[in-house]
Amino acid sequence: MTLFRRLTRAAALVGLMLAGGSAAPAFAGPAEVALIQSYIGEWRGRGVLVGANRETVVCRLNLTQGNQDKVNYNGRCTLAGTQLSIAGTIAYVEASRRYEAAMTSNATFTGIAVGQKRGNGLIFNLRERDQDEEGKDLNISAQINLNGNAIDVTFDVVYVESGDSLHAEVPFSR
Repeated sequence: MTLFRRLTRAAALVGLMLAGGSAAPAFAGPAEVALIQSYIGEWRGRGVLVGANRETVVCRLNLTQGNQDKVNYNGRCTLAGTQLSIAGTIAYVEASRRYEAAMTSNATFTGIAVGQKRGNGLIFNLRERDQDEEGKDLNISAQINLNGNAIDVTFDVVYVESGDSLHAEVPFSR
């Protein structure tokens, strides 16, 4: 698999962890709504993707008020000359008593991550097994930590057969 395809997949995973949303209606209490709305604003991040090569990742993320107490987001990351656009919403879903983040991207990746309140912030974790465009199995783990005036994104992708891996950390600030 070429480095470009690996980076595109990795960028899509960064997108997943930066995005938020839910297909179900979100009816949340004031505290849950206030928590997700506290992240409304413009965010910038710069980090490193380490795989076969080391690449700088530069991201912008804009969170805005959405419908029904949701927070919408639009973002863009650049790495290895490739741009990834992401969009979605973050919501607290009262029926399941949890935060959910869903996203779509220009890399044809979509997904939902579940979040939990930790201290004064939120942590979204994703662990899944997937396949790349060539049908090769991947183990994926990602985490986004929204805590006060910071958003920290970490993710790992491991190709099961070869053991090749990608690791990225991107800290964001306003």
